[in-house]
Amino acid sequence: MRSGLTRSIAALFEDAHQLGSLFGRTLYYLLHGKREKGSVARMMFEVGNKSLLFMCVTMGFIGAIIAFQTGLQAKKLVPDFSMIGATYLKLLVRDLAASLGALPLATRVGAGIAAELGSMVVTEQVDALRMCAADPVDYLVVPRFVASVVMGTVVLIIGGFVAYLAGMAVAQMVFDVNPHTFTNLSMVTTGDLTLGLFKCITYGGAIAIVSSQRGLATFGGSEGVGHATTEAVVGSCFAIIVLNLIISTLGYFFVPAL
Repeated sequence: MRSGLTRSIAALFEDAHQLGSLFGRTLYYLLHGKREKGSVARMMFEVGNKSLLFMCVTMGFIGAIIAFQTGLQAKKLVPDFSMIGATYLKLLVRDLAASLGALPLATRVGAGIAAELGSMVVTEQVDALRMCAADPVDYLVVPRFVASVVMGTVVLIIGGFVAYLAGMAVAQMVFDVNPHTFTNLSMVTTGDLTLGLFKCITYGGAIAIVSSQRGLATFGGSEGVGHATTEAVVGSCFAIIVLNLIISTLGYFFVPAL
């Protein structure tokens, strides 16, 4: 049992080392690379446009559930609902829109990246790139990283807005809160916006790096591609949770919630 635990810890550190190495190479080629023209725009369409409807529907339901449960609990403590919209918006901007939205985004984007790169590995397209003296990180990972950071952030912001509208509708229909009362920006600070935006950017980059690493590490045939896709989704979700803990802890000290 102890040897099994040791192997698991060693594998975890090895994965962390590979992710760090891939991230460093991605940043290098982001500045010095010669990737295919138009590849970033194509990846932006794949990550952004094709994820928008899924994200809006998902965040709409999540926003409605959170507003409903928040209203139920608040009703037991205070009869006044005048600040429920301000509190809800602060939670959404500071953490919930990015952290909750990134999880379904990881299933959509992460699975797609891992499956695509994994298929290229097993069909020897990645080996062909290396034979042509082209680094797969430059041609395959960097466009997906840029697209995931930029369009992932945009999609998460739009998803947060949809969640807020869904929460407003629930508050009006269930708790009779006027939309003008619910639309209260008094509790949102610049620090909240900065922290929420930083989380969106970080999560987008983490999804691309984790999924690309698992995709490029694929071996075997179609079974290996399926295994890599599963690991990419699980790893991306785990990375989001860990990063949320780290960023939220730092935010507590440097960008406190007032």
